[in-house]
Amino acid sequence: MSGGLSRGLTNYGDPEFALYLRRAFAKSMGYSDEMLARPIVGIATSSSGFNNCHRLMPELVAAVSRGVLGAGGLPLEFPTISLGEPFLQPTSMMFRNLMAMDVEEMIRAQPMDSVVLAGGCDKTVPAQLMGALSAGKPAISLVTGPMMVGRFEGERLGACTDCRSYWARYRAGELSRERIDEVEANLATTAGTCAVMGTASTMACVTEALGMSLPGSATPPAVHAGRLRIAEATGRRAVEIAAENLGPDKIVTRDSVENALRVLFALGGSTNAIIHLTAIAGRLSLPLTLSHFNELSADTPVLVNLKPIGNAYMEDFHAAGGMDALLRELAPKLNRETRSVAGETLGERLARPSSGYVDRNVIAALGTPLVERDALIALFGNLAPNGAILKAAAADARLLEHEGRAVVFTDLADLAARIDAPDLDVAPDDVLVLQNAGPIGAGMPEAGYLPIPKKLAERGVRDMLRISDARMSGTAYGAIVLHVSPESAIGGPLAAVRDGDRIRVSAREKRLELLVDAAEIERRLASFRKAPPPSRGYRNLYAAHVLGAEKGCDFDFLSGKD
Repeated sequence: MSGGLSRGLTNYGDPEFALYLRRAFAKSMGYSDEMLARPIVGIATSSSGFNNCHRLMPELVAAVSRGVLGAGGLPLEFPTISLGEPFLQPTSMMFRNLMAMDVEEMIRAQPMDSVVLAGGCDKTVPAQLMGALSAGKPAISLVTGPMMVGRFEGERLGACTDCRSYWARYRAGELSRERIDEVEANLATTAGTCAVMGTASTMACVTEALGMSLPGSATPPAVHAGRLRIAEATGRRAVEIAAENLGPDKIVTRDSVENALRVLFALGGSTNAIIHLTAIAGRLSLPLTLSHFNELSADTPVLVNLKPIGNAYMEDFHAAGGMDALLRELAPKLNRETRSVAGETLGERLARPSSGYVDRNVIAALGTPLVERDALIALFGNLAPNGAILKAAAADARLLEHEGRAVVFTDLADLAARIDAPDLDVAPDDVLVLQNAGPIGAGMPEAGYLPIPKKLAERGVRDMLRISDARMSGTAYGAIVLHVSPESAIGGPLAAVRDGDRIRVSAREKRLELLVDAAEIERRLASFRKAPPPSRGYRNLYAAHVLGAEKGCDFDFLSGKD
């Protein structure tokens, strides 16, 4: 017996003793010899009292275990770090790589023949995939599913696009404190991830497109009985992929990554998924450049009418036909020889009869898209030599070709202190610039969605061009340029921007330019001094080894194959 409980024995210098001792301690947990002889399926769980998205994880894990047992395996649950987006300071993104390390090492160190990756909240899923790809054992992803919508004054509410729009109205003086409190109580009324096409929903769909989760697993709501049936099927399939030795490197290929990118664009999905997909592909040394990203974006329409680009919610997408309907629409543009953890190619999946029903109010036909092309684009220029990202489909169209005067905030503290100051020198056509909010500068928080200055919001201004080296939530919207690289904290050109400089953005030309003489930019950067790194612990490690946004913000010592 080389698998199961005898896999990866503890090193005492005596393998027979190690197995004897392991079996003895396993029997202390009440397992029989028959159970201990079965293949072991690890279930990596990420539940936490600090993670609302994962509230129903125990029920989900029970369903997985049922499937494993029914297929002749032994399910063994183990915990990993959990990343609950609104509960982590400074940002969950800083801890994605830490979770990926945790997942990788626990899969590698513990005796399991395959692993189910149970997660949902947005940085959790890519962290699990990154770790599993590096560990190399057969793995299958299971997301927790999206929450259902709430209600407020006859309107449907879904975290967190609606939370942003109502908060903007509150800042503009259109809503009272009492009414915004009522909105707060109805934004997130069930377990699950955000109800719109935020990062969690995007990553769930992208993971299915990659082939790392079962067909139809991305969209059922967290509280839906179908979510538990998928969990059971996932457990059953986990036993089978162990016997088939179907490792994730046979699933995640250049072609499957391209499919995932096509799905990202067709969803009008989260900008965060660009960073995550780049990091996931990087674990297998699959290059993913922003130039190639632009090529695919230019050839992929937006087909899914979900907030923040559209007006529907994840429960609508599920009822409208879900990922199966979307993949069938995109089929002419997809690589259909890619394999999935289901043991079939994408072509074989699409060859099966469809359910027939597709709600065209939610999932458009390929020939009549919501947006023809370039929903998400990479920009280049002297302000972003390594690239920046713009979610063009979620922006005010008049700002996609724009030149304006820079209003600069040197860091997050400066932004918080001055954005609503009555004497802030700002006009609607200005460009809000935030510095020192990138990976090294601040952990790359979702601060790129700079608030509209209150004095302008009260005058009805709802969008402005905003530029930073930060990220934004997938639930956010607006003319927001993100992930500017190199970041300002390491002396990138963004650090040279001063109040009053002219900045030009062109979505058509894919350009982001600081309209300042090159010699003057060089002179300003010559006086730049990098801040000292954190003195200890994980934050010191992070600052020393994190890669730029265009490389997925992974650690330099984790990217690539061994």
